[in-house]
Amino acid sequence: MKVLKNKKTLVDYVERQREMGKKIGFAPTMGALHEGHLSLYNIAKEQNDEVISSIFVNPTQFNDKKDFEKYPITIENDILQLEQAGCDILFLPSVNEIYPNGTEVNKKYNLGFIETILEGSARPGHFQGVCQVVDRLLKIVKPNILFLGQKDYQQCMVIDKMIELLGLKNNIQLVIGATLRETSGLAMSSRNVRLSDGDKQKATAIYQSLNYIKQHIGNTPIATLLQNTKNSLIQSGFEKVDYVAICNAQTLDPITVFEKEMKLVALIAAFIGGVRLIDNMPLN
Repeated sequence: MKVLKNKKTLVDYVERQREMGKKIGFAPTMGALHEGHLSLYNIAKEQNDEVISSIFVNPTQFNDKKDFEKYPITIENDILQLEQAGCDILFLPSVNEIYPNGTEVNKKYNLGFIETILEGSARPGHFQGVCQVVDRLLKIVKPNILFLGQKDYQQCMVIDKMIELLGLKNNIQLVIGATLRETSGLAMSSRNVRLSDGDKQKATAIYQSLNYIKQHIGNTPIATLLQNTKNSLIQSGFEKVDYVAICNAQTLDPITVFEKEMKLVALIAAFIGGVRLIDNMPLN
């Protein structure tokens, strides 16, 4: 595996691969890799000739400076895992490489409703920051296929919308890999390393809550399901619940009445031990 830190070097490399007719897969990350990330590379290797990863902790998507400062950095271990996963290229840029004119950027992505709810409401400006960095990375890598993880359900929808806004739907295929979980049911996340053993065990209440919603979605009023879930999370040790929502899986419109024909997803964001965790589960 080659580690490249300069975008021009990566652009030149990608162009050479394209001239040889090679298909390129790309999985951007912020590092602190786990099995969920690595599962994306396994899928990417099956579908592409070259697999490129990036590790870049993007400052523009953190609305909480302390959260940015605490984000886990495990570069040496990440590189080892990527080599074992068969990744071909790791792009490891500096902040200046991605934002040569500074991180105060004026470009606005017209994301619409999807930006205003759930994560968008709890973390103002977050998705604009996500789009800023993914837009730049896509311009550098120009992949045939972009690989993302389902755990960041809303982010996948946002990036899909951004690809549409950029007119790249015919150039980039978006592939979403399933959420991987620990044996306890806790969704694998880079933030899990910040949890104490005790809080990690308590955090499994998110998965249990999603299962509770899935089991009762057809026979319990939506408002009751949401309130019971919030109460259960607080009783399990979570300090704060940002949201519990049941939404249309294709639009993220919140629903108030169950309709059997509609594809639904349950989403949760909550704090435990000062760490914010998110998870989701398709319901039908």
